[in-house]
Amino acid sequence: MKLIECKNLYLGYEDGAIIENLSFSAEVGDYLCIVGENGSGKSTLVKTLLGLITPLKGNIEYLKGLNSKEIGYLPQQSAIQRDFPSSVMEVVISGCLNRHKGLFGYTKAEKSRAMESLIKLGMESRAKDSYQDLSGGQQQRVLLARALMATEKLVLLDEPVTGLDPKAASDLYAIIRKLNEEGITVLMVTHDIHPALNDAKTILHLSQESYFFGNKEEYFASELGKRFLKEAGHHEHH
Repeated sequence: MKLIECKNLYLGYEDGAIIENLSFSAEVGDYLCIVGENGSGKSTLVKTLLGLITPLKGNIEYLKGLNSKEIGYLPQQSAIQRDFPSSVMEVVISGCLNRHKGLFGYTKAEKSRAMESLIKLGMESRAKDSYQDLSGGQQQRVLLARALMATEKLVLLDEPVTGLDPKAASDLYAIIRKLNEEGITVLMVTHDIHPALNDAKTILHLSQESYFFGNKEEYFASELGKRFLKEAGHHEHH
């Protein structure tokens, strides 16, 4: 069952398309990794999926009642995020969809949902702590808990392990894998090719001249996949 279907997309800005004639879909329960060289349009695709920019041509269908607002989004780590002057609980609960903050703060239901989210990510013991006091890996978990407040259907992660040490990165991958096993569809933009591909079911590889979309096995056998893995392997050994 498809959750998102993209047909003949031309993506980019007024001055021209970065991506041309792209078609792919994400199934319910999929774990789709989006890979590709810098400048191949990965971040443009992310912004388009989130409804922040409109395709130049082609269309995106959100199926099963999903809409672009119901994508739990974990953006790339930035200095601003690291400085949230709030408690962990406040950061998570701020992910509530369409919040109209009442005079009396958050509802009981929202608070319990935020707590469930933290429990899923093993961060409940830090709920009252200051977000700034957490390690990078813990902050990413809190931001992922925040993304889950928007949706139980689909999370879109943009380079989620950037800046994390190997242990924190592998812990985060394990959490993402578990969420996927529990039925949440995962779309992940990554350049961290080997660990990410362990868990992926489907690969979308964007490149300047073409793209590949298919399952992991097909990707490993494809020319684009072989070349990219060889280059990635080469970089990792340096």
